Amino acid sequence: MAKDTFFQKKTSLNAGGWLIDLSSPKVMGIINLTPDSFFAGSRKQGIDEALSQAGKMLDEGATFLDLGAYSSRPGADDISLQEECDRLLPVIEAIADRFPEAFLSIDTFRAKVAEAAIKAGAHIINDISGGQLDVDMFATVARLQVPYILMHTKGKPQNMQQLAQYEDVFTEVYDYFADKYHQLKQLGVHDVIIDPGFGFAKTAEQSYTLMNRLQDFNLLQLPILVGISRKKMIYGQLGITAEEALNGTSVLNTIALTKGANILRVHDVKEAVEAVKIWKVFVGLKQI
Repeated sequence: MAKDTFFQKKTSLNAGGWLIDLSSPKVMGIINLTPDSFFAGSRKQGIDEALSQAGKMLDEGATFLDLGAYSSRPGADDISLQEECDRLLPVIEAIADRFPEAFLSIDTFRAKVAEAAIKAGAHIINDISGGQLDVDMFATVARLQVPYILMHTKGKPQNMQQLAQYEDVFTEVYDYFADKYHQLKQLGVHDVIIDPGFGFAKTAEQSYTLMNRLQDFNLLQLPILVGISRKKMIYGQLGITAEEALNGTSVLNTIALTKGANILRVHDVKEAVEAVKIWKVFVGLKQI
């Protein structure tokens, strides 16, 4: 049954009128327009730095660029809606103008920021809160008719690590997706991608439990995004830092691909693209 369901899984995405085939996994490069994101290498201050990083990531094979102006690391500072927009919108406009082939995803949980970003040239809304932190988000996504990345978490970045209590983490996350997707379908949202939210209101053990059962999310018949790049669930196990966690990230990304991941959200695009290429050879989708 699970195998049959896997082949019925939705593997196309309409972004800005372009159809993206996710049956061949894609890579999403992270550009943080923040001074306090957990991995210093992802922080790009201002338009010039962001444009340079965008060009590099696209050259390395990224299909998507994920732009965020509000740090969602545990304990991050809260910022105003206006400050988030001031950081984000000029960069979206500049990247959309310089790289019209890029598909831009916007990492925000605020509906007004999301709408302004789409109007500025972005294509996808990536909401870490799954609509829980802004009651207008689902209706806004439906009205804009854009793809929506539905992530699982609890609480806010400021308190989420105190909320990592589950009786059965997989079942609770799965049921969350099923319920939220039903709400989105009722509103007429066509393209939904699910993200288990590794490290968000989850211990390392809980995150690895979700990774171990990642293939079971295929029963929802939705594309799966995996975002584990340089996270504590990797470097904490190895006794190293986020700056040293690239190899561990590549290993875990490869495991995710074997379990049905359609999008890898990463800080290091070249290495993730290489992981996808090797995985495709391994499963016979591409011959050497």
